Parts: sequence; C-alpha cells; structure tokens
Amino acid sequence: MKPIVQISLDLTNIDEALETAALAMRAGVDWLEAGTPLILAEGLHGVRALRAAFPDTPIVADLKTMDGGYLEAEMMAKAGATHVVVMARAHAETVKCVVKAGADFGCKVMGDNMVCEDMVTGAKWLEDLGCDYVIHHIGYDERRGIAAAGHRMPSPLDQLREVVQAVKVPVQAVGGLTLEQAIQCPQYGAPLVVLGAPLTIDADAFKTADGDLEGSLRMICEAVHAQVVAGTFS
Repeated sequence: MKPIVQISLDLTNIDEALETAALAMRAGVDWLEAGTPLILAEGLHGVRALRAAFPDTPIVADLKTMDGGYLEAEMMAKAGATHVVVMARAHAETVKCVVKAGADFGCKVMGDNMVCEDMVTGAKWLEDLGCDYVIHHIGYDERRGIAAAGHRMPSPLDQLREVVQAVKVPVQAVGGLTLEQAIQCPQYGAPLVVLGAPLTIDADAFKTADGDLEGSLRMICEAVHAQVVAGTFS
C-alpha cells in the first residue's frame, strides 16, 4: 500500500472546513477527515458538504462510536463518508454492528485502540472483529494530563512497530506527533499519515494555524508520498 496523507478537519464550522479541505486537496492530501469537533458542531451536514464539494475524495467520519454502531455508521455512509471510526473500548457487538453496516453501505471501518489497557492486543482484537484499518491512538487529554503531572508524554510511536507487526490491516498512528514524526510513520510500517492538531491546526482553539498552511502541506505530502512503506505494505 502506498503512503496516504489524511488531514483531520478539527474545526467547528462548515465554511472553514471546506476552505481548509480545498487548500489541502490543492497541496496533495489524499483523504479528508470530518474530525470529531466538526461532527459535534455540524453533524451529517458537515459530511454532506464535504461530499458535495469533493465527490471523489475518501472522507473519514471520526465518530468515535461507542454504542448504536449500526445506525451511526449507516447515517454517515449515506451522508457520503467512505470510512467511519469505532472505538476498541466499545462492546464487541458495537464493533460488529459497525462492521456490518460498513459491509451493507459500502463504508470501510477504522478501529481506534485509544485507552486500551494493552494497545497491541486492542489492535488485534479490532482486526479480528472485521475492522479494515487500525488507528493506534494516544488521546489528547491523556497526553496533556500525563505531561502536566510531570511525566514523559506518551507517543503512539512507542508501540507503533508492535501494533503494525500484530495486524495485517493498514495502521494509522495518531496523537501528539511532531511534523517530523508523522512523516516518518511509513518507515514504521504505518502507511496512513494523518495531519491535524497540532501539526496544521491550532489544537486549543481548533482554528486553522497561522502561516503558509498550503505550502507546508505540499512539502509534507511530497515527503510522505516519496516513501516506501516498511514491511507488509511495501
């Protein structure tokens, strides 16, 4: 699998999300993500607007589904999402329901292992239940809380190789990565590179970052696309 660049539109209104998405597509981004803040603020309308503006682009709806899996996935798929996200901390039946809806409505399922007691086991569990992708994720609040207590901030890179080796599906690493670390993910065997807070979005205000975002994204996309993914997906 060739490296893919995904931008997380962690914004709270449709107009800014569409503007940022258009900029990202010009820069060479492959996938758009309706981030959780956008879904909370705009819901299905945000996904429909992205689909209307970008009819041929994969759109990830970061639902972080914990219950009501079939209905949530169905609604987002019908709105135009090509990928939905379900949490490993959900009940197995919820994951199965999302996977069933994905099969019924032509939508891929991304399983997120955030807050699993054993991140590697959680990733494998998601794959075994039928998820098409694994998101190896260290949460925003978790990172900030641990750092505020004076401890080293955890990184998804800490166990990324182990997660990649444990599953056969493509892996995405999310959570506090620096720009350089995100670009390096394909070298760990994780072909799905996600950019968002804090790389291209202001993590605290959830607004587009200042500066030449398009130029920065273009350089990132070129760097990622030039790589060969290590291991299984090369």
